[in-house]
Amino acid sequence: METWAADVAETHAGVVFFAGDRAYKLKKPVDLGFLDFSTRERRERACHREVELNRRFAPDVYLGVADVVMPPGTPCDHLVVMRRMPAERRLSDLVRAHAPVDDALRAIARLLARVHAASPRSAEISAPGTRDALRERWIASFDQVRPFHGRAIDASDAGEVERLTLRFLESREPLFTARIHEGRIVDGHGDLMADDIFCLDDGPRVLDCLDFDDRLRRLDGLDDAAFLAMDLERLDSPHLAEHFVSWYAEYADDPAPPSLRHHYVAYRAFVRAKVACLRWGQGDTHAAGDAGRYTGIALRHLYAGSVGLILVGGLPGTGKTALSEALGDRLGYTVLGSDRIRKELAELSPDTPAPAPYGTGIYNAFWTRRTYTELLTRAARLLSYGESVIVDASWTSARHRADAARTAEQAHADLISLRCDTPLAGERLHTRPRGASDADPTIAAQMAQSADPWPEAITIDTSGPIDDSAERALRVIRPHGPDHAWQRRPRMAPD
Repeated sequence: METWAADVAETHAGVVFFAGDRAYKLKKPVDLGFLDFSTRERRERACHREVELNRRFAPDVYLGVADVVMPPGTPCDHLVVMRRMPAERRLSDLVRAHAPVDDALRAIARLLARVHAASPRSAEISAPGTRDALRERWIASFDQVRPFHGRAIDASDAGEVERLTLRFLESREPLFTARIHEGRIVDGHGDLMADDIFCLDDGPRVLDCLDFDDRLRRLDGLDDAAFLAMDLERLDSPHLAEHFVSWYAEYADDPAPPSLRHHYVAYRAFVRAKVACLRWGQGDTHAAGDAGRYTGIALRHLYAGSVGLILVGGLPGTGKTALSEALGDRLGYTVLGSDRIRKELAELSPDTPAPAPYGTGIYNAFWTRRTYTELLTRAARLLSYGESVIVDASWTSARHRADAARTAEQAHADLISLRCDTPLAGERLHTRPRGASDADPTIAAQMAQSADPWPEAITIDTSGPIDDSAERALRVIRPHGPDHAWQRRPRMAPD
């Protein structure tokens, strides 16, 4: 038979008494501005609200509300009555101990997705999900942190977080509008931390949702999941964070672009950095270290979540299509190919041959301009939805590359230029199977003669195995480190 020691825990807003297999939460008679428990009636309402909201996640833990009665039987206060959780099964402690928690995290992801699916939807609930509302929350955090620059937080790091954040948000309004139209904004948990999750034999128990302000619980479901992902990364388990977000996306049927996953994790991390700065200002000298660690998490994800337009070019036979497809698979980016789109515009299937002498037929100047215009039009739309795009084309024309640069600039996206090259190109043109391209060695030689210089491109040697070429390209595209696991999710192409 399990024995329980009596204990007491205190926070700024309440006291929890542990006795036997029960926990009793008493709310302090305080008014902290963001919550007001100053009267008995307010505390009673808050207790009932806490039970109601948390039963969505742990119905058998939140048992009800008990009255504290003084003679002659008049209630003077109220307690949230809870089933006591075994401390040794706390998720944060299990993660620190490197205990196996994959099954528990998968179950938490499933539970979170189920609660989100059952959440009501309304214009009021969706309001915090707009791009402008999120930007206002970020800016409020930047303003609150600014007095601590150079003191509790590195000024250059904080400035880089601000720059990357505002750049991402600038051209992404279609993405956030689509999230609202898809019903992705929910009444969720709002404070999903590993300290408040217990992994029991019959499944996890998720406690302590944010119950004192409905507005703070109204958020994108992915943002809700990102809170725990951030916390797992704080516990030095980024692989668990990646798995959890992927499992949530699977159960929620949410093919959000990788950039949005990263953005919400960064947001949650920077909010914690802000809280650490405030703690430092109140005299906690150790909080500066926390601020630095959380800012580091935010920066890693903002870099990884930068939206990019990647031009993969080169002459026929240099392997640009193979490299584009390999990168698309690894990064979860959309690949647009000039050969396929040219045939589509001509109302031909991709594999239908349409050979013509250089500069004639569907390869004349008119068709080429039309093809590149369509490529960049589609790319611009995808970029606005937070989707990074790889465009597979020869890119031998400086004019077309200038158009691509303008597209990236207008979308506030990184422009990365990769030029494939190999001495094996001629041999490959003779031996490759028929595909969307109609180029032959003669056309390749004529293209080489008319190609404009491309000094800004990074040359990728594609002579060896495609995996080697892809690794070289990835070091150019993601210089801040690998983030491939975050990218593996269902594709969603906006209508």
